[in-house]
Amino acid sequence: MRLGVLIGVVVAALFAAVVTTGVVAKVVTDQQAAQAQGVRNTSCDAAIGPTNPGQAQTSQGQANNLDDEQRQIVRQIVDIGKQRGLSPRAWQVAIQAGMTESGLHNLSYGDRDSLGIFQMRPSMGWGTEAQLRDVGYEVNKFYDVLLGVPGWDQQRPGSSAQDVERSAFPDRYHRWEPMAAYLVENVGQVADMVGCGQSAGLVLPPNQAAAAAIAFALGERGKPYVWGATGPNSYDCSGLMLRAYQAAGITLDRVSQDQYHDGAMLPVRTAQPGDLLFWAYDPSNPNTIHHVAMYLGDGKIVEAQQTGVPVHVRPVSFDENELVPQAVRPGV
Repeated sequence: MRLGVLIGVVVAALFAAVVTTGVVAKVVTDQQAAQAQGVRNTSCDAAIGPTNPGQAQTSQGQANNLDDEQRQIVRQIVDIGKQRGLSPRAWQVAIQAGMTESGLHNLSYGDRDSLGIFQMRPSMGWGTEAQLRDVGYEVNKFYDVLLGVPGWDQQRPGSSAQDVERSAFPDRYHRWEPMAAYLVENVGQVADMVGCGQSAGLVLPPNQAAAAAIAFALGERGKPYVWGATGPNSYDCSGLMLRAYQAAGITLDRVSQDQYHDGAMLPVRTAQPGDLLFWAYDPSNPNTIHHVAMYLGDGKIVEAQQTGVPVHVRPVSFDENELVPQAVRPGV
């Protein structure tokens, strides 16, 4: 009897190993393909987002409503960015900051002694009053400060704009993200600024931890969902992701909204095994994220979904309701 049970356990373990190995092998193969490709696509940025694809019409309409002064300032932001060899991401950050601070007008007034496109203050060492009314100086000064921000190109453009401007209302810079991306594409002649086409996964460094994280998550199948649980006997959605990547040597934040910022972003349709997918009440607003799962490839995810449903693997559609249009690759 004991021998029969032992054989059954061994067979089950081998079956699980085969399933897991198949997924892990796919991760490794994808990583090798990425390394061989050696892609460095500087005409787009896979970490951009979230921009709601449904807002394309709105962003074009907003851009078409710009007046002559606004268009000229956008042109100078782009031209100076190109002259300095800066990526399109930097141009977008500057456009979003300028639109938020002044509506992309070179103002002679502002809060206290703030002046110009970016509402820079002479009293805070940004430059003289004359310099802060000179568009070329203003744009170059903005870029100088932006380049001094650690990780400015690894987060949403609006967050980088806030890091330069240090506003009391940090979220307001995100409002102009779709329009700014549209302007970068059309004024700067940049192809596919938002989506980065089908090669988005390849512009990111391969993540060697994905295989280990997948193996851990699959090994927890069948354990119950408990809100707030982080294992080892039960999990909620973000608790499972936390422990899976901890097993791979990568530390994630505790809750799903924070895990959205724990890696490089890429369009969800180009997600690779190990990437995190998110669901939000408003998919264009990461502050409304309420669920996270791990993509396994081949249209499947592993997740701790809800009370009464144990950790499981299920099919997923990229057109699924509430799915956020960006995936996140931890550790990148």
